[in-house]
Amino acid sequence: MTTAYDVREALGDEDREACFAVRREVFVEEQGVPRELEYDTYDATAVHVLAVRADGLPLGTGRLLHGADALGKTGADASVGSLGRLAVAKAARGLGVGAALVRGIEDVARERGLTAVDLHAQTHALGFYERLGYEAYGPEFPDAGIPHRAMRKAL
Repeated sequence: MTTAYDVREALGDEDREACFAVRREVFVEEQGVPRELEYDTYDATAVHVLAVRADGLPLGTGRLLHGADALGKTGADASVGSLGRLAVAKAARGLGVGAALVRGIEDVARERGLTAVDLHAQTHALGFYERLGYEAYGPEFPDAGIPHRAMRKAL
């Protein structure tokens, strides 16, 4: 089964609320991440990307931190963006939405003149990101009680 969907930069309050709803479903409800850890001050300045089905149903989201917001996550390299909060609704998994979101975030990073994208991947998702060209570096570390590794891809 194929499902038609678009990946685009989230614009306006309605799009942002759709992004937050997917994150709430995946991270807060499914994975048990405390709400106060899931939503942060970076949400106000991040570029949010949204995958939305033709009928308007949000399927997935992710965000890009850039500039000063990304420095603490990228080794203080202003030319590197930080991909995060990548989430695909349970009903949309297996449709290629996650890979399409990553490509959309990379496009946003290129548009902003960034040379690479860093991310902190849950360890179970390392293979997914490796298939998209990301390379893990550094030791495993916990984030919200979930094991992660840092990864990077040059654009």
